[in-house]
Amino acid sequence: MVLVTREPGGTPVGNRLRAALLDADEEVDPLTELLVFAADRAQHVRRVLRPALAAGQIVFSDRYADATAAYQGAGRGFSPKLIAEIIGLATEGLQPDLTLLFDLSVEDSAARTRRRADAKQQSDRLDAEAPDFHVRVRDAYLEIARANPARIKVVATNRPSEVTHARVKEIVLPFLRSRGHACGG
Repeated sequence: MVLVTREPGGTPVGNRLRAALLDADEEVDPLTELLVFAADRAQHVRRVLRPALAAGQIVFSDRYADATAAYQGAGRGFSPKLIAEIIGLATEGLQPDLTLLFDLSVEDSAARTRRRADAKQQSDRLDAEAPDFHVRVRDAYLEIARANPARIKVVATNRPSEVTHARVKEIVLPFLRSRGHACGG
């Protein structure tokens, strides 16, 4: 069985926190942002992730603790020590077995965000940050990946979606098979 979830917003409490945190009209203090994301993650770990894993489920989560290190650590400038302490508290040490980092240049990402906004899809408060913020975040993600090559696989997303999909399958299917999960191609 597979569980697909996300952060923020993988629980009812998390959905309410997500709405407040990502509201483009809301001004959120950086410390508040950090602590609310941590609160969401703590709820998510305790109410969703640990029970799913205990039941033998495969969990796919859109974002997890590396996002805090990148966005609030590098992006907002909080110290690595504080970020590590807060992540440890929220996750109780729970780490993913595999992380896919979908990488795209800041310029290409901004262009995709503009297209979504033009198509009347809602953008969020973090999308509206200055380019230098997004450069710091991307650089942090890539540094986290370099420091954790066994866990984090970088997938370039500046190619057609079919190419990205094929690359994801090349990574995920053998990984799942190595863990004893039968899966198709």
